[in-house]
Amino acid sequence: MLDAAALAPLLTRIADALDRMAPPAPRALDLGVADGFVWHAETQSLQAVPRINRVEIDLLRGIDRVRDILVDNTLRFARGLPANNALLWGARGMGKSSLVKAAHGAVLAEQPGSLALVEIHREDIPTLPRLLAQLRAQPRRCLLFCDDLSFDGNDASYKSLKAVLDGGVEGRPENVIFYATSNRRHLLSRDMIENERSTAINPGEAVEEKVSLSDRFGLWLGFHACAQDDFFAMIEGYIAYYGLNIDRAQWQPEAVEWSITRGSRSGRVAWQFIQDLAGRLGQPLNPG
Repeated sequence: MLDAAALAPLLTRIADALDRMAPPAPRALDLGVADGFVWHAETQSLQAVPRINRVEIDLLRGIDRVRDILVDNTLRFARGLPANNALLWGARGMGKSSLVKAAHGAVLAEQPGSLALVEIHREDIPTLPRLLAQLRAQPRRCLLFCDDLSFDGNDASYKSLKAVLDGGVEGRPENVIFYATSNRRHLLSRDMIENERSTAINPGEAVEEKVSLSDRFGLWLGFHACAQDDFFAMIEGYIAYYGLNIDRAQWQPEAVEWSITRGSRSGRVAWQFIQDLAGRLGQPLNPG
């Protein structure tokens, strides 16, 4: 049997090994170090984003009405006035997530330092209450953003989101607003809704609970496939912004062919065309 003198070094080595295995203590949250952050659920921490990937708001064409509504709502929130959570839904590639980031940038240009953009990934929604607990104590106002939010199958995490947005005991912190983008107006797949209708004792009530999630968003902003004139306006805006040396008579038929090969017209398709065009012209995409 080891005596105390012999046992002490062994216990010290064990304690040191356990200290090395333990995760480091979380650093104090400081939202003043950057304007953008990404939530990492596994470490329950926010990672600062030195430079937010976004486009200038003036380059977002064909969505003027929803752009003005979202910017106004975001600006009111940044000024400490009442504002609504927003759901941006609709056609793919029409600038939903780009508009959220651009609106944040536009507000910062007018109210520097007023608003932090915090992104949470769809799969981390169940940890949303823990994130809000950290943000609640912060003096800075936060725009919480989830891109491509939707729910499938037996995913029940939408219930925690409902409670956070509106119905929980604590509710949404006064310094946080929540924006989400989705291709679905009600965030839930049709199969998911129909399954609830077919298996519930009261189908109407079951479906109502599912679709009521989107009701928690005060703003519903719809995005729809763009017309050809809007598609051309998007491309023309990029050409002017980046100073590409090409005449309209040359790029316009190329843009039509490009959209036909893609089977759609959207902001994303317009940007892909611009990247191809700039590459063929041998010009870098630097603002003109």
